Amino acid sequence: MIMEHLDQEKYNRAKKKIEEIKGFYIHLLIFVVINTFILVNIYLNSDNFWQWPHFVAFFGWGVGLLIHAGKTFGFILFFGKDWEERQIQKYIEKDKKEMDKYR
Repeated sequence: MIMEHLDQEKYNRAKKKIEEIKGFYIHLLIFVVINTFILVNIYLNSDNFWQWPHFVAFFGWGVGLLIHAGKTFGFILFFGKDWEERQIQKYIEKDKKEMDKYR
């Protein structure tokens, strides 16, 4: 009974993670399609393409996309591999403590 419950929890966590990853890739696809459309349209209808105002939406949305990626994949761009390893160990310990509650 307990093992079935734990297996169900693992399944639910995995399913949630997959949904988060899927959501990120949808966000990425929409970002590429919309910004390509915007920039191509500006390029075709502008005498001077390389102006900051033409890229504001691209950069602003790009920052949001990077934040989404960091949340989805569990990394912060400004931290190195050591930070990631510490975070992994922290979650392993947390999961171990949760498992010990049911023994």
